[in-house]
Amino acid sequence: MTRVAAIDCGTNSIRLLVADVHPETGELVDLDRRMTIVRLGQGVDRTGRLAPEALERTFAACREYAAVIAEHGAERIRFVATSASRDAENRDDFVRGVLDILGVEPEVITGDQEAAFSFTGATKELPGQDSFLVVDIGGGSTEFVVGDDRVRAARSVDIGCVRLTERHLVRDGGDVLDPPTPAAIAAVRADIEAALDLAERTVPLREPRTLVGLAGSVTTVAAIALGLETYDSAAIHRSRVPYERVKEITDRLLAATHAERAAIPVMHPGRVDVIGAGSLVLLAIMERTGAQEVVVSEHDILDGIAWDCALDGA
Repeated sequence: MTRVAAIDCGTNSIRLLVADVHPETGELVDLDRRMTIVRLGQGVDRTGRLAPEALERTFAACREYAAVIAEHGAERIRFVATSASRDAENRDDFVRGVLDILGVEPEVITGDQEAAFSFTGATKELPGQDSFLVVDIGGGSTEFVVGDDRVRAARSVDIGCVRLTERHLVRDGGDVLDPPTPAAIAAVRADIEAALDLAERTVPLREPRTLVGLAGSVTTVAAIALGLETYDSAAIHRSRVPYERVKEITDRLLAATHAERAAIPVMHPGRVDVIGAGSLVLLAIMERTGAQEVVVSEHDILDGIAWDCALDGA
């Protein structure tokens, strides 16, 4: 077994997985898995820069994670940064801060690399004979990966729950529309459809038999569909949500006020304002592909990073 620490820093959240990994047996045992909403991508779509307060929130989470990693004695650490830090002019400030705190330099990976990690994490434990479309709906981007025992095609497009919310569901003063207007929802939908057209140029979205959905927007929709009173990762993992339930929940979220969304028992406070856009991405993907259900995975890019970290030098 190799003890590794994998960190995934996205547009909306930063997550840590400390795990024991056995590459030969295919076993990955969680020791600590946690997530912090830091909204690193705050304003990046508009300004092209990481906001000072967003950087400080992220560095505070890194300091917490450094203590956890030290407590567990991880042999290797890998820090992967995705959409927001790819887009930012001042990403060097981010790199220096992470290096000072954790002693490793964050790898600002491409969308294709992000997609490959997500596919590995999501499908390693699923039956290998099936063909999969894995979709990872993040804060700034969504990754599409098609494959079976390996990746066949992948594409990252710039639609994510934070990016779409900031583009279309926020007033000039910065307040989120409460609830969003039909015109604002139509604008979000138009961006999603254009991105799906782009993804479909290189990824055969309609071919795979199984749609696998990853990340917070998808798992939150699943938790609502299951009627959970508290977030239960074990219940959510490998659950199946029919298209009709996804549509019903998406319509409900888009029609709700901030207070109504916040009152949903399983809603993380950091997702209250962005879940409507995230669920609409999932719904549009299901409509485009004709998927009758989505298989929800709690294993995603973070698990893929952990696997790759364990195999590196093995």
